[in-house]
Amino acid sequence: MTSQVDQSEAVDGSDGEGGRGPTVPNGGTVRPAKPIRRLDRVIIRFAGDSGDGMQLTGDRFTSETASFGNDLSTLPNFPAEIRAPAGTLPGVSSFQLHFADHDILTPGDAPNVLVAMNPAALKANLADLPRGAEIIVNTDEFTKRALTKVGYAADPLTDGSLEAYHLHPVPLTSLTLEALKESGLARKDAERAKNMFALGLLSWLYHRPTRSTEAFLRQKFARKPAIAEANILAFRAGWNFGETTEDFAVSYEVPPAKLPAGTYRNISGNLALSYGLIAAAQRSGLPLFLGSYPITPASDILHELSKHKNFGVRTFQAEDEIAGIGAALGAAFGGALGVTTTSGPGVALKSETIGLAVSLELPLLVVDIQRGGPSTGLPTKTEQADLLQAMFGRNGEAPVPIVAPATAADCFDAAIEAARIAVTYRTPVLLLSDGYLANGSEPWRVPGVDELPEIKPEFATGPNHVLPDGSEVFWPYKRDSQTLARPWAVPGTAGLEHRIGGIEKQDGTGNISYDPANHDFMVRTRQAKVDGIEVAPVEVDDPSGEARVLVLGWGSTYGPITAAVRRVRADGGAVAQAHLRNLNPFPANLGAVLRGYERVIVPEMNLGQLALLLRAKYLVDAQSYNQVRGLPFKAAQLADVLWVAIGTLDAALDDNGLDDSGLGENELDENGPDGNEEERDV
Repeated sequence: MTSQVDQSEAVDGSDGEGGRGPTVPNGGTVRPAKPIRRLDRVIIRFAGDSGDGMQLTGDRFTSETASFGNDLSTLPNFPAEIRAPAGTLPGVSSFQLHFADHDILTPGDAPNVLVAMNPAALKANLADLPRGAEIIVNTDEFTKRALTKVGYAADPLTDGSLEAYHLHPVPLTSLTLEALKESGLARKDAERAKNMFALGLLSWLYHRPTRSTEAFLRQKFARKPAIAEANILAFRAGWNFGETTEDFAVSYEVPPAKLPAGTYRNISGNLALSYGLIAAAQRSGLPLFLGSYPITPASDILHELSKHKNFGVRTFQAEDEIAGIGAALGAAFGGALGVTTTSGPGVALKSETIGLAVSLELPLLVVDIQRGGPSTGLPTKTEQADLLQAMFGRNGEAPVPIVAPATAADCFDAAIEAARIAVTYRTPVLLLSDGYLANGSEPWRVPGVDELPEIKPEFATGPNHVLPDGSEVFWPYKRDSQTLARPWAVPGTAGLEHRIGGIEKQDGTGNISYDPANHDFMVRTRQAKVDGIEVAPVEVDDPSGEARVLVLGWGSTYGPITAAVRRVRADGGAVAQAHLRNLNPFPANLGAVLRGYERVIVPEMNLGQLALLLRAKYLVDAQSYNQVRGLPFKAAQLADVLWVAIGTLDAALDDNGLDDSGLGENELDENGPDGNEEERDV
């Protein structure tokens, strides 16, 4: 594999450093009969029809890899249809996994290994492979009809078009049927286990532990033991095929990563976000209420939270988006941590109730797992195009804080941060994740309870105002002098009766008011409350102190941007990096940071929404690099963008003795190179 980095010559299966033999299906280890080559990282992509089980296969390989101790990052990529047309290019489902013996940040720019279950999977993914990549194909599916369906005039397995790659033709379907001939299953049911045969083969090839997969299969098919045993037989047959076939001359070992001390588990963004919401509820002492309507790619949060009633979590699957947020806001009025989850189309439907929450000044979390738009758009693809919707997508002046996690694991901390802001400042908060973070996964160090921030609801318990006649009353809009938050009075508390509603309220008393001066005051006060939210300053990574270019990102662009910055620095370039979690309000030091660099590059998976906000607020020439392809950036393309910015500044300085150069936005808006070379994490 030319794109993988060999750290040593082939080694045997001794107990020396990194020389562990492959794990056999019964959980033991053996001295392998074939040589082992050690690698520092691998990028694998499983691809096939939606019905071929590629997501399950990738997920299981990821679980094996996590238990082995590698650092990892994943990219599931699948059609929106439940069962897309078989054998077609639009119907291809894939799962990419990047794992390594060191810290990594992305699923990788280009796979070292492609497992293609049919011609459509090969054709849809071939352009992403570097020369020398391994291709494992299911030859049983390369029929004339299947080839014609995707536009192959000749069989690519025999016409020489794949000579640049290491091709491994494997009749996965036939071998699976042979392994299961005594199982008693119908042919159709037996064929479905071919993904487990492929998983067994890859588990042998990369020395993955297998016991957990067998346990998983027994649990998953507990009500169908014959199916469970068939899948286990296919899995073992794939492992044994790798050990005995002459086509695979060596196996590969990627040693565990040296991660900081702690307890780790593999976690997806949606799962981390779910756990973060539970942790926030526990730290605040509030019951957690989720009111949501199922929508891709946010539904997993509803599914997960419904499992945790033991933590006082209540979930309500509403009949529509509006009912979901209405119930969550009602729960907040009743003293709970109210949460609703959705994606871009659902945010549009929820916008009136978000505005109501702004007026009521109640804590509410609105979780937007962004996807491709507009309208239905690309339900299973990622995008960052809801930022301006989150910022301005309500009638009137209705400011809301916005928080965006940077990685799948960071979704846990971002959920707690969003809850802290909502509870402390009595405001709805929008949390912007996206499909890439939601479905992708990485190792997560499980924090100790003492590491989690404390959240103090501080409910109102009695009167808070004295009238001129000396009587004590409760004013629902009498604010805290530091946070400008109004009191949170739980219904049923004696003496705290008050009215709520969407009509403007008088400051202090909470009475309905149409007074122009009062409305102006309330609008400005609500804005000042959001502007005054205490958020951490933005941190700048500029180790040399000599960088003239700053790359600024938000949300899920963190991984590709950081990998690109590492690449540029490894090649001698100077570039600074900063990343925003808080998008409203911005960190107080952001303006000074931006003005400290000659060029500010803002990569986004939209058409420049953050750059637009930065230009408007700070009057800096923030320059966009944009992509809206439903896929995350590649590190290589971002590295090239940074080199162009550095080179343009250097050239202008050399030519003129001063810097009057400009990196035109048109230059940055080009799609850039394909970035098919592998990511180099240093």
